[in-house]
Amino acid sequence: MPPLRTPLAIAESLTELWSPQVIAEVDDMYVKVAKVQGEMDWHAHAGEDELFFILRGRFTLEFEDGPVTLGPGEMLVVPKGVRHHPIAPEECLVLLFERKSTAHTGEASTEQTRSLAEQLRWLAGQNATR
Repeated sequence: MPPLRTPLAIAESLTELWSPQVIAEVDDMYVKVAKVQGEMDWHAHAGEDELFFILRGRFTLEFEDGPVTLGPGEMLVVPKGVRHHPIAPEECLVLLFERKSTAHTGEASTEQTRSLAEQLRWLAGQNATR
């Protein structure tokens, strides 16, 4: 039987901000959770859409034509190629659906950029304990 996972509890347990962790795989997609606060650099994902679902807190995505603020239970898909600037004034827990090919900060490389290996740490730890 596949393991039962609670995205909110996993996100609450994270200690590093802006460091999404893969918690499941669905076909060619990763399901990730992240604990965020503050701002992430502007970026875009040229070939992939990105779904943000807010588990707890408030989260703003700034776009070139204006901001969208999301609260718990709300979601937004950022279409491929659209520049966005994620902001969370206070701690926020986010669930993300992304293609496995999606680079963390798109084509931008910043101090906040996390490699795929870094994003797979939680899932690798779960698989090692089975």
